[in-house]
Amino acid sequence: MISLQEYLSKGQTVLSNILIENYRHLGMTNDEFLLWIQLYRYHEAGDEFPDLIPISKNMGITQQDIYQLLNQLVQKNVIMIESKRSTDGRITDYYDFSPIFEKLRVLLKQQQNQAENQQFERQVQHLYQMFEAEFGRPLSPIEYQRIGQWLEEDQYQPELVQLALKEAVLNQAYSLNYIDRILISWERKNIHSTAQVEEEQKRRKRQLLQKAPTSEKKLPKISMHNWLDEE
Repeated sequence: MISLQEYLSKGQTVLSNILIENYRHLGMTNDEFLLWIQLYRYHEAGDEFPDLIPISKNMGITQQDIYQLLNQLVQKNVIMIESKRSTDGRITDYYDFSPIFEKLRVLLKQQQNQAENQQFERQVQHLYQMFEAEFGRPLSPIEYQRIGQWLEEDQYQPELVQLALKEAVLNQAYSLNYIDRILISWERKNIHSTAQVEEEQKRRKRQLLQKAPTSEKKLPKISMHNWLDEE
């Protein structure tokens, strides 16, 4: 049985789980990735251009198969064979592993964008459902188009349109024109987030408290703000 000291003396090759989880998404087969790991193992140990014969024996495949796999790695741009001149003037070859990390960065960015797009689509679908629930009826094609323009052309975030809908409902104004005036007012005041809307609502509430009679203890639950009065 191998001792702990013998185990540790062989060193370790550290790979990120992100790479292990996504190597197939980078277009690599199992054998190609295994060869890449073998080459990377030598690289981590300080051998930048190892002999392929021990690797072929370690993987249990012929040298011809190793050369074919290496050629495939180069063609798939997950490894490059470069040359450099040493201090004594000799030119040596080495494996450059940076291409795979760049491809991985691009892949992760694409996955992130895809996840964000899917989340945005769910938010938009939920927004349409909220409008129909509050209006108590299906939206007309023109209303769908108007809401779509807020999202695509005016670049309003779905949660901001949702807050504007709630504001209109508090004022018992079930009108897209009314909601549009709310959104325009917020845009003029540079309000683009939920936190900013909440702060604006607190500011209006403080103004109402200052104007309210001293004997009045509670304000009505409705907004009491007529957005159509704003220019």
